[in-house]
Amino acid sequence: MIEFDKKDVKKIRTIKVFIDAAAQIIEDEGIENVTIRKVADIAGYNSATIYNYFDNCNQLVFFAAARFMKDYIDEMPEYIARGETEFEKLLLMWECFCYHSFQKPKIYHAIFIDDIGGRPGTLLENYFQLFPKDLNSPPQELIPMLKATDFSRRTSLAIKPLVENGTLSEEMAREIDEQIRLIYQGMVSLIINNRRPHAPDQNTEKVMKHIKRIFEYGREHS
Repeated sequence: MIEFDKKDVKKIRTIKVFIDAAAQIIEDEGIENVTIRKVADIAGYNSATIYNYFDNCNQLVFFAAARFMKDYIDEMPEYIARGETEFEKLLLMWECFCYHSFQKPKIYHAIFIDDIGGRPGTLLENYFQLFPKDLNSPPQELIPMLKATDFSRRTSLAIKPLVENGTLSEEMAREIDEQIRLIYQGMVSLIINNRRPHAPDQNTEKVMKHIKRIFEYGREHS
């Protein structure tokens, strides 16, 4: 996995050059067209050099894709501010995430679903160390969730307030997390594989209906 010391300015600069090059390809040609050779050509390095910094191409794509989450991160506080209870805030959190995911399904698939050659660890946290402006300044309580790369950890952090206030039992929260993750991942896969129309509003509404029903059942049976 990518590692760097904040004091190693040269290494950080080189890592950023590769990420910028991959992001340029995503912007110009689409995420599916990112290759090590293309990134190396744009960055002005030998292809082999990239493997000194990234384990594989998918890991490099992950970092480049993270740049395209900024609109989601910026809008999340606005969504949550509309909720009055922890339950409403959680639903709005999911609505924001789904809407932006379904706008850019390949981007979010690369970050939260795709094989990166091992456990995701702290990759998003590393990304925000490299590009802190992309995190902006969200409410403090959102930062651990926004930095979580592992999708199951991300969802468990989001639902944690409902466990703490007694709305859901820990067991029910785990079951709900799993069900929602499966529904979300299924929708992303269907969109990418052209089994559903690319209609972010409609797809978000569809998934949110299922999410609301799951939460309603969970509250009734906790």
